Amino acid sequence: MSIDTRLAELGIVLPEAAAPVAAYVPAVEANGLLHISGQLPFLDGQLMTGRCGEDADQDYARQAAERCAVMLLAQIRKALGSLDRVERIVKLGVFVSSAANFTAQPQVANGASELMQQVFGDAGKHARSAVGVPVLPLNAVVEVDAVVQVRS
Repeated sequence: MSIDTRLAELGIVLPEAAAPVAAYVPAVEANGLLHISGQLPFLDGQLMTGRCGEDADQDYARQAAERCAVMLLAQIRKALGSLDRVERIVKLGVFVSSAANFTAQPQVANGASELMQQVFGDAGKHARSAVGVPVLPLNAVVEVDAVVQVRS
């Protein structure tokens, strides 16, 4: 089954890949690995903002992590031409804008991790970091980057 068919089954429509907001490129392929720059969460065209433990709760942030994963898929497709070239999701880095007392970063990160597993099956299982940070670009609540093994 193609990944596009799987996305349709899941009801996921990929947006246009976001343009960089600073001096970097969205994706770099090197030695069979595709490195995707951090992606921010958008829902209905609006950036999902806030800080967990202050003005954003865990469920909102988990949804934001999932939306970041959707943006990662858009960037992967743009860089590779097809999501069917993905051999494996190797690693996700999940950054959660967090108040000092918020410690549920792993549960927030599951929003991105579980989406990758739903889309790619076993090839979507990956290593991961889930890190709390005091602030993210544009006041985003979550940012996620990825390393992807690519089929030639």
